[in-house]
Parts: sequence; C-alpha cells; structure tokens
Amino acid sequence: MTNRRVVRVTASFWEDLDNQLEPERGPNGEPSSVDFLSVEVVEIVERFAVGFHELAPLFPGRSDYRVLVKGGMLFMAMKVIGVETQDGSVELIGIEFDLSMDWE
Repeated sequence: MTNRRVVRVTASFWEDLDNQLEPERGPNGEPSSVDFLSVEVVEIVERFAVGFHELAPLFPGRSDYRVLVKGGMLFMAMKVIGVETQDGSVELIGIEFDLSMDWE
C-alpha cells in the first residue's frame, strides 16, 4: 500500500490562482478558476499525495520543496509548487499557468 500524504492548499496558492484566472470563462472560452478546480486539481493533489519525493526538487539541496510541471486538459503547461511540512503533509504554495494558448 502506498503512503498517502495529507495535502493542503495555502493562501498563496489561492492568490496565484486568482491572479491568473477569472472566476468565469473568458469570452473566447478561456478557462476559469472554477474550470481548473473542477478538472485539474484532483490529479495535482493526487500526485503530491502519493508521489511527493518522485517530483523534481525546486531548489538544489532542499528535498522539502518539490515542483510538478505538467500539461493538463485546460492548459498546455502548469507548474505547481509544494512543500513538505514537519508532520509529513504537503502544502501547495504556488501555481503558474502557461496562458499563451490561443482560445479563439
């Protein structure tokens, strides 16, 4: 059986999300924050929950910070940063989307 970590989302993650995506779809079908939460976030949480140490380290020599870079159903690429806490859980602290896709 796989060890499963608790994964929490921090205020800085929500701020990053709000700064990049609107709550509703754009006029050309650009994805919204609600779309992201409905479609992408479950897989992201799962990757951090069961495969934290398989993810790339964010900083050399710091195994507590990991980064997931992946394509998704809504975006060509996204980068999610997580940090391992003292109790072994993971906090998602940041997200960045490649928003260069042409939605028209």
